[in-house]
Amino acid sequence: MSATRYRRFLKLCEEWPRDESKKARDLGTFLRQRVASAFREGENTQISDPEKCDQVYESLARINGNVYRQRFPRIRDTSFTGVTAEECRVLLSGNMQQMDEEKKGLWKSLMVRFAKSPEDGPEKTPEK
Repeated sequence: MSATRYRRFLKLCEEWPRDESKKARDLGTFLRQRVASAFREGENTQISDPEKCDQVYESLARINGNVYRQRFPRIRDTSFTGVTAEECRVLLSGNMQQMDEEKKGLWKSLMVRFAKSPEDGPEKTPEK
């Protein structure tokens, strides 16, 4: 039975996309590492809690299959900041030095938007 679980996780890892822009910080890479550590002996690995293993697999399969995105569609593809998914992807990629001037403008506008306004006054230091 463990062999079946192992093959299912391997198939899920093959289907799970990798984000090359994040350099080992994406969920696909993390998932592959966790499967490798959980199934060190491959198909011969003994699972201590098969029910929990099945639950984890089903949860990951639902996320990979966009079940929740289809069930709860979004009205707009922006966040509360008004930034699109593509702009977030660029900001989180870690390639901040390679951004062009347009994207630098986006970064500055985000920093201004979330920066403390001058009307708030100077920040107080905690007293000991």
